[in-house]
Amino acid sequence: MHDFVKMKILPFNKLPCENTNKIGYSGVMDDVFEALIGSYIENRIGIVSNFLTNNLANKLKDSLVLLNKNSLLIAAGTGNSQNPNQNSAIRGDAIYWLDKNNNNQAEDEFFIQIENFIKYLNMSCYAGITDYEFHYTLYVKGSFYIKHIDQFKNDTSRAYSLISYLNLDWQPHDGGELLVYNNQNNNAQIIEPKQGTTVLFKSNEMPHEVLVTQKPRMSITGWLKK
Repeated sequence: MHDFVKMKILPFNKLPCENTNKIGYSGVMDDVFEALIGSYIENRIGIVSNFLTNNLANKLKDSLVLLNKNSLLIAAGTGNSQNPNQNSAIRGDAIYWLDKNNNNQAEDEFFIQIENFIKYLNMSCYAGITDYEFHYTLYVKGSFYIKHIDQFKNDTSRAYSLISYLNLDWQPHDGGELLVYNNQNNNAQIIEPKQGTTVLFKSNEMPHEVLVTQKPRMSITGWLKK
């Protein structure tokens, strides 16, 4: 069951938001944010194709490729820092955390987009999001992530999972699909990791997995937190 309380959305410049003119909203982004929220409310999985511009997606992808070239990605684990576990039989991706201290233009642009979305989400749906965290994700050929949920047993701060894909010209034979399961009937929605696609779902309710990828698969993956 989703827990967004939806109110009528006014044009953003009419909402009671401090410093509205300083945070870069536009009518186009209002429509994108509304589409992502609306599809989440309707289907328990929000999906849009234009949350990131192609320009920003390309810059983030270039940053990820450079990080990998410089051997700065680390093998991802399961559990949080209090209960870490690395097991390639469970997940085979490598990650690097986005951070404002990285002084990376693409990351800073992404943070602006995420902060704008959180403001919109909180004011239109009373979501109560107060923080976020995101990392680059790279799955090399042959890697995968078995079925799991994103919220830790010893930390419930992750409220919503949000993934933005960075893969141009992805084809069905490339594999690497995201499968998100509906706990009510165990049916899975299959989502191809095509550049521009962004996915939103509740972190403690929606089991999901990444199927074996046949070529490098890149994304920005993270969580909206309470």
